[in-house]
Amino acid sequence: MALHVRGTVLPDGEVRDLWLVGDRVTFEPVRDAETISDGGFVVPGLVDAHCHLGIRYGASPIESVDEARELAAQDRDTGVLALRDAGSPYPYPELDDEPEIPRLVRAGRHVAPQRRYLRDIGIEVEAARVAETVTAQAKAGTGWVKIVGDWIDRSVGDLAPSWDAATMVAAVEAAHAAGARAATHTFSEEGVAMMVRAGVDSVEHGTGLTLDLVDEMARRGTALVPTMINILTFGKIADQARPKFPGYADHMLALRDGFPAVVAAAHEAGVPIFVGTDAGGGVRHGQAAEEMLLLHKAGLPAEAVLAAASWRAREWLGFPGLVEGGLADLVVYPEDPRRDLTVVRAPRRIVLKGRVIR
Repeated sequence: MALHVRGTVLPDGEVRDLWLVGDRVTFEPVRDAETISDGGFVVPGLVDAHCHLGIRYGASPIESVDEARELAAQDRDTGVLALRDAGSPYPYPELDDEPEIPRLVRAGRHVAPQRRYLRDIGIEVEAARVAETVTAQAKAGTGWVKIVGDWIDRSVGDLAPSWDAATMVAAVEAAHAAGARAATHTFSEEGVAMMVRAGVDSVEHGTGLTLDLVDEMARRGTALVPTMINILTFGKIADQARPKFPGYADHMLALRDGFPAVVAAAHEAGVPIFVGTDAGGGVRHGQAAEEMLLLHKAGLPAEAVLAAASWRAREWLGFPGLVEGGLADLVVYPEDPRRDLTVVRAPRRIVLKGRVIR
């Protein structure tokens, strides 16, 4: 049966009628459609553009597809109807087209430096094998590769790039040659500079960004997924590291404290920013609303945050919004989220792939 929704549809802000026929949206009336929502504010389904369905809270790999399914459902039930898995140690391709699971795009496993990353999460390789490993992981994913651009180097007691600049360039070129886009994990100033100049498509976290580098990202069209909720965990990381690596601990705290200004500067410069929580590992799933509120607190206007979490993020990942022939994913809020962004914590209606979730 076709479904009917009426409300103020964002981003245009006009009161409209939508009909959902199967998994598609139409503005043409459909006779005998069931009205499931009348009133409120209708937003294209939200996106978590950086999460990990293959990693449990606490940073251990999942052991079954059912675990990935459960984590995806936690996001779905908050109105997040599309996910970009930014690296999974456990493959779960059977979920790609499952009707009750948010739309998925996936990287393969993280490509990481040897003995300098989370145990059992990435494929750890020396510089000579990075490009070939990226190529293989591009085939394992659905359009994305995750490259670890930096991590703590215990020999120097602080963050350091994973490999040399030439290796970074070769890694990004390998991803593009394989038809994938390259995302990079970076915390440090040196690591993020190397990866942006290597031509990555998205910077994940990006705490080390400078004003000059923000301008370069804007010129290149490089996206930023700040994962601000994850950056708040830097205090815990610093406390654990301080007895052995006090310089690293101080560095992590400085990066955390300066990050809201970095994100604001990126927005002002015109860098495409998208909402991502880094759920899996140190952050639980279902936190996209809190990430949105942190971006707003950092200085992004409410409508810019909504775009970063909804229609622009969906376009970036290849999921059309609430347009003629678009995908039947939507969230209805009782009040205008442009005026009070906190309403994103409590959607009134959620529809995924033309199916009412609640």
